[in-house]
Amino acid sequence: MLKQPNSRMCFICGLENEAGLKLTFFEDREAQKVRADLSIPDTYQGYPGVVHGGIVTAVLDEVTVRAAMIESGHQRMMATAKMSIRFRRPTPTEEPLVALGWVERSSQAGTIAGGEIRRVDGTVTAECEALHIAVSEEILAGWEVEREFWKVYD
Repeated sequence: MLKQPNSRMCFICGLENEAGLKLTFFEDREAQKVRADLSIPDTYQGYPGVVHGGIVTAVLDEVTVRAAMIESGHQRMMATAKMSIRFRRPTPTEEPLVALGWVERSSQAGTIAGGEIRRVDGTVTAECEALHIAVSEEILAGWEVEREFWKVYD
């Protein structure tokens, strides 16, 4: 498994974002999957002991778009254009979880990726399918300022 880059201020992977989750992602190029091991603090709950659905969605968004970027070596910046989520069970806070992402179909126009969050016993708490497209020139221009912070950190 290869460690993927982190950023500076992204809510999910930004290492300097005080409010963020600071997740680390790893890729298995042979299997074309991305994985993050995580535990979401109670700070991000909706109901006591249950991760807020918006946080679950954000994690799924990140893990699927990272799967979509494997082919380009993380240089083709992608954005989620559409996402369908199924919340199968409550995702617990303060418990070890695994987020997985993979590409189902890819073309010049974009990718369709799948993702899920699992408890360590394998129970899927949420799953998604996401359509990713290349980001706009406007977004890319803003990204240039941050590009130096998009790297693999020790």
